[in-house]
Amino acid sequence: MMRQPLILAINPGSTSTKIALFRGDEKIFAREIRHSSEELARFRTTADQFPFRLEMISRALSEAEVDLRSLAAVVGRGGLTRPIPGGVYLVDDEMVEELLQEVHGSHASNLGAPLAREFANRAGVSAYIVDSIAVDELDPVARISGLPEIERRSVFHALNQKRRARQAAAELGKRYEEVNLIVAHMGGGITVGAHRKGRVVDVNNGVDGEGPMTPERSGGLPAAAVAELAVSGRYTLSEMLKRITGRSGLVAYFGTNDTRAVEAAALAGDSRKRLVLDAMIYQIAREIGACAAVLCGEVDAIVLTGGLAHSRYITDQLERRVGFIAPVFIYPGEDEMAALVEGVLRVLRGEEKVRRYGSRGQGGGAKQTFTEHGASAGTFSEAGGVQE
Repeated sequence: MMRQPLILAINPGSTSTKIALFRGDEKIFAREIRHSSEELARFRTTADQFPFRLEMISRALSEAEVDLRSLAAVVGRGGLTRPIPGGVYLVDDEMVEELLQEVHGSHASNLGAPLAREFANRAGVSAYIVDSIAVDELDPVARISGLPEIERRSVFHALNQKRRARQAAAELGKRYEEVNLIVAHMGGGITVGAHRKGRVVDVNNGVDGEGPMTPERSGGLPAAAVAELAVSGRYTLSEMLKRITGRSGLVAYFGTNDTRAVEAAALAGDSRKRLVLDAMIYQIAREIGACAAVLCGEVDAIVLTGGLAHSRYITDQLERRVGFIAPVFIYPGEDEMAALVEGVLRVLRGEEKVRRYGSRGQGGGAKQTFTEHGASAGTFSEAGGVQE
């Protein structure tokens, strides 16, 4: 039997760097390296953390006696590249330069590709990213907002959405590129995507406040009321954005983003918590229904995933509301490291062609700034608070 390839996965977050070693699709080693606020305070920008995180990973791999010469590939979490179609990309000089210079915005995941390439170079193999947070496959009609000054953007849980979409397609006995799916990733942030034959042709931008209310974000709000509040003098622009993207939803109503605690209280008889929790579920269902319209009703399955999919109450209520559209598949949680490695394995096995980042041929986009605790242009966290 042919020996399975050894793949190193690297996933930088705002306060930690996760690394894992896989033999084929089997995880054989994992380590989460925590970074204190004092350690990170020394660095002016996220990109400045590169040497520090490189050394931390090197030390962890050395302690685990990992022989880099045995690696077949290295994969890093994809950061804020220019908007690109989903898929597996070879890490090249241009990608690394743009990420380290924060050309398209600042985020901890920007370090994923540069770190992956450094260890790939040491091992003499290729480095990859898979379905980065900048995946953009929107139909042209989906970009129109209603105001010429504002264009709708694609920022969503691409890595987990596409992984679970492939899983659902396999369960249907088909390839991802052969099915139409609606995928709802439900965590601290909630994004619902319309997947048409392998492309996410519409998805709510949960970062900027589109879509349903979440444990910590407002979701879509009445525009006039938001405009009035924004100019009321009660909030600065930064405070307003942080309120919408990190201090709304369940946090605003109950002071916590722990959906499990809210659900427990709701089911124990707290009518106010029950009402607000049901409103969040209602809004998710409404977004799923909108995606059904995007797909002209031709939906093979609906996929519920992310941390909130662990809740039987939430998934049961959603299935009751949207089950008439298509069968509902439930895949709780997410495993970003496995998702990264699965992408590389598809390339190594010849099941998918690797993509090239190219010479500025994938499109542009305004500079974006995302942090896990709110910033001038919003908040992005794949996991979202305490939940996946």
